[in-house]
Amino acid sequence: MPLVTSTEMFKKAYEGGYAIGAFNVNNMEIVQGITEAAKEVNSPLILQVSAGARKYAKHVYLMKLIEAAIEDTDLPICVHLDHGDSFDICKSCIDGGFTSVMIDGSKYSFEENIELTKKVVEYAHARGVVVEGELGKLAGIEDDVNVSDEDAQFTNPAEVEEFVTRTGVDSLAIAIGTSHGAFKFKGEPRLRFDILEEVSKRLPNFPIVLHGASSVIPEYVEMINANGGNMPGAQGVPEAMLRQAAGMAVCKINIDSDLRLAMTGTIRKYFAEHPEHFDPRQYLSPARANIKELVKHKIVNVLGSNDKI
Repeated sequence: MPLVTSTEMFKKAYEGGYAIGAFNVNNMEIVQGITEAAKEVNSPLILQVSAGARKYAKHVYLMKLIEAAIEDTDLPICVHLDHGDSFDICKSCIDGGFTSVMIDGSKYSFEENIELTKKVVEYAHARGVVVEGELGKLAGIEDDVNVSDEDAQFTNPAEVEEFVTRTGVDSLAIAIGTSHGAFKFKGEPRLRFDILEEVSKRLPNFPIVLHGASSVIPEYVEMINANGGNMPGAQGVPEAMLRQAAGMAVCKINIDSDLRLAMTGTIRKYFAEHPEHFDPRQYLSPARANIKELVKHKIVNVLGSNDKI
């Protein structure tokens, strides 16, 4: 099966009241864990590549890993650029075989964001690639994204129709209280479902995206803290809130930090129990297995995209 865009995935997700998981990938074990999980529960997938992942693993290596995953699983997979911050990086990913890109112009003014996003859309659509835009600013730190709490902004629903109409984007990431990284809330977790509801009224049948939606699963945080780590106060988005969002207009939910925590927590625990081991296969195998179980849990219990192929 060749790579696909997210168009048909989102159409079915919107109509079915579920969301597609967009999982960030950095190496072979993460790709394998995600795709093996999706295969077992019969779910479509979006594999995301950030600018940082492209620097770390190189574009060509990641694409070959994803090609191997498709050959191994025969899953419908969309390859997406996460948080592209310039026309050039979007163009490079489009030319390099990605089927979807995000252009994040949220740091610019409304008019500048429209201008940049429209430029990417015109280039992408001419080549059969879909585009995600962003309105609003999520707080937090993840790879090249670094937005302080003071600079974060909720999406203004009054702007979404004009933005989508003038840019031609295929999906829209909005800010309703999620944030990047593992420290998402200082107090009680709260998402602005009123903003999501108003956006969906203004953009009927249009796919909405949630970034910064990892739940920071306590089991893996505890693994890290119990084995030399230091993550007091790590708190993510409750999974019940994500299920609620998936039942509304949200068709794509991004998950990255949970994957990092699962891998790092497992490896820390392994070394604490087996300090004499040095073969990467010995500690990466259980890390891959825990990523697989995490992704299956997300697909079945949070996203609802199982058995949707």
